[in-house]
Amino acid sequence: MWTTNAQYADWMFCLVRTDPKAKKQEGISFLLIDMRSPGVTVRPVHTMEGGAEVNQCFFEDVKVPVENLIGQENRGWDCAKFLLGNERTGASRVGSTRERLKHLRKLAMSEMKAGKPIIQDPSFRARLLSLEVEAKAHEITTMRVLDADARKDRGDAPNPLSSLLKLRASEIRQELTHLYVEVAGPHAMRLALEAEDELEAFTPDWAGLATATYLNNRKVTIYGGTSEVQHNILAKAVLGL
Repeated sequence: MWTTNAQYADWMFCLVRTDPKAKKQEGISFLLIDMRSPGVTVRPVHTMEGGAEVNQCFFEDVKVPVENLIGQENRGWDCAKFLLGNERTGASRVGSTRERLKHLRKLAMSEMKAGKPIIQDPSFRARLLSLEVEAKAHEITTMRVLDADARKDRGDAPNPLSSLLKLRASEIRQELTHLYVEVAGPHAMRLALEAEDELEAFTPDWAGLATATYLNNRKVTIYGGTSEVQHNILAKAVLGL
């Protein structure tokens, strides 16, 4: 489930159970699979905003050559941890968050609510300022984690602090898209009214995109490991609980 862009992929990697008697993360192998292999079927999963970037992948009697094994048999979880650590660090998206916050503030200064720019609404301004502070703190934390990784050769061992980066980045992104929808106000309905051209004529282009992004970003606290999983990793690997 939820295989992103599988409809475009020529190859994919799978974590495959190769020792059914092993416990937990043991007994899993890391395989590369040709998506053109007989028995591989990809079906789209439509998300709330109408996109189809994620998919279900079905494998029916699929045969994979032995040479497509990556690493050692039954040690595939080592590869997975390495990839997940990099994915979670990459989820920080510090640069794009900084630019979107600038854009959001600019919009809030021009879009009106009750005859005044939205930025003058005390509640909205407090949330925006809080998010800007959180984003800056997250940026500094990201730089500290990357610097620590650069100074210490961790080999294939993932840095557990990557879970902190992923956790905070996903929460910041969701709040950011929420504020975009608030600035859009009634224009946020554009996504549901796309077929009515007379209404589109009065709606700024960014408003429909804001709604689609808000709906799509409900998934960011799930992929790469749910927020609950990240909390568990931090509790065990960082806090030693």
